[in-house]
Amino acid sequence: MGTRRHFLMAAAALAALPHSSWAAAGSPAYLAAAKDAEGAFAIHGLDARGESLFALSLPGRGHAAAAHPSRPEAVAFARRPGSFALVLDCAAGREVARLIPPNGRQFNGHGVFDAKGDLLMTSEVVAESSEGRVGLWAVDEGYARIGEWSTGGIGPHDMERLADGTLVVANGGIVTDPQDRSKLNLGAMRPSLTYLSASGVVEEVVTLGPELSANSIRHLALLPRGGVAFAMQWEGDPAEPVPLLGLHRRGAAPILCEAPLAEAFAMQGYAGSVAAAGGRIAITSPQGGAIMVFDEGGSHRATHRRADVCGVAPAAGGLLLTDGLGGIAHLTSQGLRVTRTAPLAWDNHLVALTGDQVLPA
Repeated sequence: MGTRRHFLMAAAALAALPHSSWAAAGSPAYLAAAKDAEGAFAIHGLDARGESLFALSLPGRGHAAAAHPSRPEAVAFARRPGSFALVLDCAAGREVARLIPPNGRQFNGHGVFDAKGDLLMTSEVVAESSEGRVGLWAVDEGYARIGEWSTGGIGPHDMERLADGTLVVANGGIVTDPQDRSKLNLGAMRPSLTYLSASGVVEEVVTLGPELSANSIRHLALLPRGGVAFAMQWEGDPAEPVPLLGLHRRGAAPILCEAPLAEAFAMQGYAGSVAAAGGRIAITSPQGGAIMVFDEGGSHRATHRRADVCGVAPAAGGLLLTDGLGGIAHLTSQGLRVTRTAPLAWDNHLVALTGDQVLPA
């Protein structure tokens, strides 16, 4: 029977071997989950124009993904709350590992690698209480589970790694039933944005005023000039539109981005994704079929319409968007233009690759 020592020796030997780069997988610029016309699920690697370079099968509906910063490995996460995360070799087209959360934990749709790609960090909850956890997985030990951190909040979803190694986490603040996802604390939600050090210590917790306690903080985008944009989903009175985009810099109060009343209603209280590029920040609403654009100061600039739109990421000259009707659209200062369609239903997120992948300027 193999021992842990033998396992670690084998893992170290494997780590010492040269790894191919993302060029071996066609140099994708994005990852996105989708469902095809037959109902099968896959994770796609897309080029800078949104054309699929590869599609790797998933056992169920995917959500977001994490891309290794140098080698062509992607971790595809199940729709939350999920019980699987697949590590995929995108060059060879095969499954490398299947991550299963420990007993009493559930994946929550997102994850991120550290700068060197040695550690995978996953968004998780304690199933019975919805307390937030960051799961820690050692990449060169075959993605072995090596520990966890508290997120300092309830119901974490998205997370991003800052340049200095700090991890910022969007804690949605909602306690959910572990079986049917019903929301159990809508009258006492506690959304927050938390910053964790590279060793997992909670360094800063940002909350909203009591009048916005029902505004669940869900998704994140790093701003090119520093700071974080966060997208929210309103669980309060739908007749009371509230800001769905916030901006934050460490040590400062958050800025909430207001929109004209008619434009605010277009979002139907739901921001499904967020991205920033070229001095603009966009949030999307599949429920409202809307894309709302703000400048870096938080002022509303435009609202565009596209049915079931949700995925959004930086692209050449602006932003690239995906929707549940198979559309790929390019948003620039000239407006929104659909550039291609496919017989696919794109899921919520369009993940831009980083590391040795260079995105268009």
